[in-house]
Amino acid sequence: MRAIVLAAGRGSRLNEATDDKPKCLVKVRGTSLLDLQLAALRAAGLNEIGICTGYRREQLAALGMPEFHNARWAETNMVSSLACAAAWLQDGPCIVSYSDIFYDSSAVSALMASDSDIAITYDVNWRALWEERFDNPLDDAESFRLHADGTLAEIGNRATSMDAIEGQYMGVLRFTPAGWAEVMRIRAGLSQAEQDRMHMTGTLQKILEAGRMPVHAVPYAGTWGEVDSLEDLAVYS
Repeated sequence: MRAIVLAAGRGSRLNEATDDKPKCLVKVRGTSLLDLQLAALRAAGLNEIGICTGYRREQLAALGMPEFHNARWAETNMVSSLACAAAWLQDGPCIVSYSDIFYDSSAVSALMASDSDIAITYDVNWRALWEERFDNPLDDAESFRLHADGTLAEIGNRATSMDAIEGQYMGVLRFTPAGWAEVMRIRAGLSQAEQDRMHMTGTLQKILEAGRMPVHAVPYAGTWGEVDSLEDLAVYS
């Protein structure tokens, strides 16, 4: 199995921290986010790891990782970046990781063990972290509902109460070629402008609404964090 890290975006909400480097090279407790991700992926047994690049791609070239470059990174969202790695996604199962997060290898191992065509991890202890990051957790948290069988029922909509949130989507996923084909089927039905704006949770919600393929949600209670702002860096430090 292969892994793909989505590292095309700048992370503008980090302000000066990404003026001269891609978001994945921002450090948490002295280690870059990318190094934390690579350590977790490799500890789970994944050694063939590619990277989707965009902003400041030259700073990632020395890593020698297979590169999938999104030349339109500034105008598009992450599904467009992931589509640059279509050859891998069509060839076999792939773990996909956002580049602005950290987690441990158990999150990856759990996804690798899933037999679903699309699987995601979610943080069961999300609320404690969100209360550290935000004065009101509902200012940022999105809906996340599950069916009784552990498949996803809703994701990515505005949450108006805690009842709509049964976990926090983490940004670590797994696609089989069939799962990726469903993403591409959904994408093909959109205009170019809509395709450019496609983010991952919106795509997953469209897959749920289409009803052709379930999305398996894997619970995770280990170390995890998302870095969106300088305030986040202070929380994790």
